[in-house]
Amino acid sequence: MIFVEVFRLLLVIAGTIAGNAVGNDIGRHSTAPVIGITLGALISYLVGGIIGRLIDRGLRGAVVQLRSISAGSVFAGSVVGTTGLLLGLVAGLPVVALVHSSIDYPLVAAFAWVLCAAGVRIGVAKGQEIVRAAGMSHLLDRPAQPPPGTALLVDSSAVMDRHLMVLGRSGLLIGGVVVPRFVVDEVRTLSHSPDPVTSRRAHRGLEAVEALRADGVDIWMNEDEVPELENTGDRAIALTHRLHVRLATCSTEVAARAEEQDIDVVDLRRLAAELSPDHPPGEHLVVDLVKEGRQPRQAVGYLPEGDMVVVNDASHLVGRGGIEVVVSSTRQTSQGQLLFAQLFEGGPSLVQRAGTG
Repeated sequence: MIFVEVFRLLLVIAGTIAGNAVGNDIGRHSTAPVIGITLGALISYLVGGIIGRLIDRGLRGAVVQLRSISAGSVFAGSVVGTTGLLLGLVAGLPVVALVHSSIDYPLVAAFAWVLCAAGVRIGVAKGQEIVRAAGMSHLLDRPAQPPPGTALLVDSSAVMDRHLMVLGRSGLLIGGVVVPRFVVDEVRTLSHSPDPVTSRRAHRGLEAVEALRADGVDIWMNEDEVPELENTGDRAIALTHRLHVRLATCSTEVAARAEEQDIDVVDLRRLAAELSPDHPPGEHLVVDLVKEGRQPRQAVGYLPEGDMVVVNDASHLVGRGGIEVVVSSTRQTSQGQLLFAQLFEGGPSLVQRAGTG
């Protein structure tokens, strides 16, 4: 609306001047100048509103087509808008020099205003590309800050834990994830560990961060260092306090130290344990046995949620599905819940009981 009203005002000024000039030509000492001014102002007011709205609608359509990229492009919008204003003024100078009329200045101002508004909107929509093309990308490439209180800063144990990916895919990481550079460096070092389990978990953690980014989760790579501290957990706690965010960890010690400093902590391992299905001893389950276990005569199967079931004296059933077992005990591990079970012997099976029910 501001653009339309300014454009209309400039045209009203031009129309008033033009009407006065026409009235003076008809009769300077008659009512013609007054009538000319009145008609010029009214006509230009109506025409200015119509043309201004059409131009504004066209500019809005252009912005929708180009799409806004980022708030940092406001700088580019101001630069391109100023350039458009200057181009409009420069393009209007020949008109002023050749026409020698009292209406040329408002018309040139209106033309310059159109170019200025178009430049601002195009600059905001395509600011990053324009500024980078001008060789000033350093003005736009400053990292954004995570939202305080909602983002999760992850330490190495959280990055290497599979539950971080589960939270992201479930849409529970709305505030985004802050990944410090020293955490990435430590996980990369662990990915080259001679221990195959640690190496595999580290590789999976690095891939999980990129997968979360691809799923639309905001990932902030933080380059801040905490040189006065050597332990990665302590550095993560200090950086969490500095950024006023929450800490995500799977380390009981790190969680305890953070809570002592009144830092909000999300213990992924504790969260997983509280959310994991409860399988008390004596519960009957049906699993597919896919491989042999580490101990003699053991067979291994998996529940739908991914928890491992180790069945004793069942190695001869590896490769078979629909095996009914009875839970004997459970254990919480970094990979999830581990269940130990025995083959069900005697009595009606689950399938039989379901059929009779």
